[in-house]
Amino acid sequence: MTNKKQRVLIIEDEKNLARFVELELQHEGYETQIAANGRQGLELALEEDWDIILLDLMLPELNGLEVVRRIRPSKDTPIIIMTARDSVMDRVSGLDQGADDYIVKPFAIEELLARIRSLFRRIEIEEDIRNNKQTMIAFKDLSIEKENRIVRRGDDIIDLTKREYELLLMLMENINVVLSREVLLEKVWEYKNEVETNVVDVYVRYLRNKIDRPHEPSYIQTVRGTGYVMRDV
Repeated sequence: MTNKKQRVLIIEDEKNLARFVELELQHEGYETQIAANGRQGLELALEEDWDIILLDLMLPELNGLEVVRRIRPSKDTPIIIMTARDSVMDRVSGLDQGADDYIVKPFAIEELLARIRSLFRRIEIEEDIRNNKQTMIAFKDLSIEKENRIVRRGDDIIDLTKREYELLLMLMENINVVLSREVLLEKVWEYKNEVETNVVDVYVRYLRNKIDRPHEPSYIQTVRGTGYVMRDV
């Protein structure tokens, strides 16, 4: 999270409760604004950017469930519903409409603050996962996570040297393309005429020993007189 104050929109028609929650949030360092009815709250929710919305269900002009329903098509702002209606059906309805959490009145302010922090942590983790999403390359049950440089066959992680990894990556990025030994030397080893081409054969053998399974055809096929290929047909 950045150092700027996180903004909280409080949509609540009980003035004393709204003010109490606002003061507590401000004390914790949040920037706040109160909307006293559903229609005003909906307008603020759509017109401005908020880090979180605290929303009562029983609101004048537009009820809380309708507010959530109208926010969700255009905004994914986290929403915590605050309400005295604590039936399972009410909770399910709120969550089904797109709310992220639910707290029943009367509540301790410490619980509300903990739920807000928990929601922010969850969002931060989800953002980290999205930002660190791996580029995946797959061939049958063999896969490579490029950024992590992790190779798997099925659920098993295969330990490869740097050169073995780069050779396998080159082959898997060129499925059904026959790559000559000279091309592989140039692309993987960055050599041209300085090394014997049989070094490629040696490393293909190393790879086969690690990625292939006994009594099954090798994933890396030899094209006699030319080089190697991985075929999916």
